[in-house]
Amino acid sequence: MARGLVVFDLDGTLVDSADDLADAVNATLGRIAPGAPPLPTDQIRGFVGQGARSLVERALRAASLPRPADDVLPVFMEIYGQHLLDKTRLYPGVAEALETLEGYTLAVLTNKPGGMSRAILEGLGVARRFARICGPDDLPAKKPDPAGLRQLMSEAGAPPAATAMVGDSAIDVLTGRAAGVATVGVSYGLDAAGLRAEPPDVVLDDLRQLAGWLRRPRPRASVLP
Repeated sequence: MARGLVVFDLDGTLVDSADDLADAVNATLGRIAPGAPPLPTDQIRGFVGQGARSLVERALRAASLPRPADDVLPVFMEIYGQHLLDKTRLYPGVAEALETLEGYTLAVLTNKPGGMSRAILEGLGVARRFARICGPDDLPAKKPDPAGLRQLMSEAGAPPAATAMVGDSAIDVLTGRAAGVATVGVSYGLDAAGLRAEPPDVVLDDLRQLAGWLRRPRPRASVLP
């Protein structure tokens, strides 16, 4: 590892998956409650980030459908698994940003299932850029528990001072902070309010700004060399 470890969130950071997630949620609601009105995509966007079960649970509550999330989750997973890449795309500048991080070890830490995450990044042509693409089913715990991030750091031989966590939400900031690493937020993602509530070390408007920020000298200890 020449420079350090950079760990990325997936949804809202690397990929814009909101439309596919919203379509799958509404298809799920339509299957379990035919005739149920669809939820707005913007509302569903606010449910993303804490994993599929949380997404389903919040959607059921918003739709006033008193069904156990655990009963509905398999329906959602089936539907979403068939439509991972219908509309999902890399955010502008992501492919170029990954190219500029040559020399860093890159990983993905997401609360989306690992298999789905790998399939999405494979389909979008960037999976080879990452040493590891991990969901909560691959690691000891899901974010904001730092156990998964710490495991990635251990595997890469990267101490906190040589690690950064990049994401779009308060969950990502809390995860990075708990592991003692630099935290980077992106302004274009799904949880701008969360980043205002839990400010990271820096907020970037474009991921292509990341390499320059990582290499900039800073007085604090937890930065990348």
